[in-house]
Amino acid sequence: MDANAIGNNTRDFCRGRYKNFVPPDGELWCEPVWDSLLCWPPTKASTTTKQKCPFEDGFDTTKSVEKKCGYNGRWEGQNGTTNEEYLHGWANYTTCLTPEMLRLHGKVYTNTIEGNMKMEIAEKTRTLEFVGLSISLVALLASLAIFCRFRSLRNTRTRIHKNLFVAMVVQVLIRLTVYIDIEILRRKTYGIQRGIGNTPVLCEASYALLEYAKTAMFMWMFIEGLFLHNMVTVTVFQENSYYRIYRFVGWGCPVVMTLIWAIITAFCYHPKSKFSRCWSGYNLSSYFWILEGPRFAVILLNFLFLLNIVRVLVMKLRQSHTSEIEQVLKAVRAAVVLLPLLGITNVLFMIEAPLHNVKKFALWSYSTHFLQSFQGLFIATLYCFLNGEVRLALDKTISVYLSLRGTDLQARRQSTFSGCQPQRIASVIEMEEEEMRSSGWIRLCCRGGNTPPPDRPADTVPNSCLTMEPLWTPGPWTGASKFHSVHEG
Repeated sequence: MDANAIGNNTRDFCRGRYKNFVPPDGELWCEPVWDSLLCWPPTKASTTTKQKCPFEDGFDTTKSVEKKCGYNGRWEGQNGTTNEEYLHGWANYTTCLTPEMLRLHGKVYTNTIEGNMKMEIAEKTRTLEFVGLSISLVALLASLAIFCRFRSLRNTRTRIHKNLFVAMVVQVLIRLTVYIDIEILRRKTYGIQRGIGNTPVLCEASYALLEYAKTAMFMWMFIEGLFLHNMVTVTVFQENSYYRIYRFVGWGCPVVMTLIWAIITAFCYHPKSKFSRCWSGYNLSSYFWILEGPRFAVILLNFLFLLNIVRVLVMKLRQSHTSEIEQVLKAVRAAVVLLPLLGITNVLFMIEAPLHNVKKFALWSYSTHFLQSFQGLFIATLYCFLNGEVRLALDKTISVYLSLRGTDLQARRQSTFSGCQPQRIASVIEMEEEEMRSSGWIRLCCRGGNTPPPDRPADTVPNSCLTMEPLWTPGPWTGASKFHSVHEG
């Protein structure tokens, strides 16, 4: 790889390379400087130096960038003037931009103030997106765990849900990985930067996998819409007979579309720029409609499915003789619930951003990224956490767990009682036996007898000996031997 592409993109390299430079006597030279993108060599006053464009996002490394050294031996600023506060001067890096990125730059920076405001909005939007994706990831993983845990939920409808959730999880994981990698490299201003963005093959592969997961998500949203439409409108519908076709459409078709797009992008998207950093701006090119076209078609078809589902629902509500207001409310509620599942909210992201106005751009940016990043949370909540079958299965599991835990706790208490009390019980038995022996009634109780002792008549025999019961267990008291047999049992 060209040394200009990565090797001189460090402050330490720049300092070490020209540390021994001494300008000729009597001549003015601009000092070597590193402007965070390139290392500019010592340049004679009133001359211009030129370098290849750096290896950065959106830059075409076959192009060149210039910097001018002023007549007084200082690097010139943007307006051709010198400023002591900015000793590194100014270079017009817009000449390095690819045509797609140059058009985007022109729309964003209509003027400096508004351009900076739009960039600040974009930064805040990225933070919102990162939070939304993280929450959605947790919700989707929890939903998948629930769907896989309970056998009562294993039907075609939940299978389709699971495939959709898997596609969304893969997409979210790749997005978060790329965002974290970008943030780490952005904070690392010194030293050679190594990450996904500047690693050949790995970067392209990660974006290809991201687009595949995104396309698979749209395909499973289409299957969700088709399945629900058939369930509502078709009189006799065998849901199990089409699942293999669903899997082929959901996972197989995106492979074909993504391969076609990746091959065309690799060979046709700026082929002269050998070090074009990770297909920068590929979503702005016309080749991206190889994927975006089918996705838009899915949204359109799902919207038609939604209209027909609402129409059938309204017809059934009218047959049930409900009020007009109630019919409208139920129809609107059904439509709102189905919007995220069918992916119709993603159409906002396909609309071109209104970059000509800051307020409109802020409204578009926050709303679209909020809906897109929190989409996983919305779908997991509506179709898993609030699902009646899921809640019933969870309630049963919790009830069984609490019942088993209560039984186990009771057994532990009994075990603890029986383990801690043997000495006390034995002492009570010995005391009872001693008292009975001393009073002469032990023989009567053991015989169960009706024969009084020789010194007392029969009618004076106390009934307590015949009916004595221990305080802790039921049954007649018949002596220590019987007590131990009951206790051992």
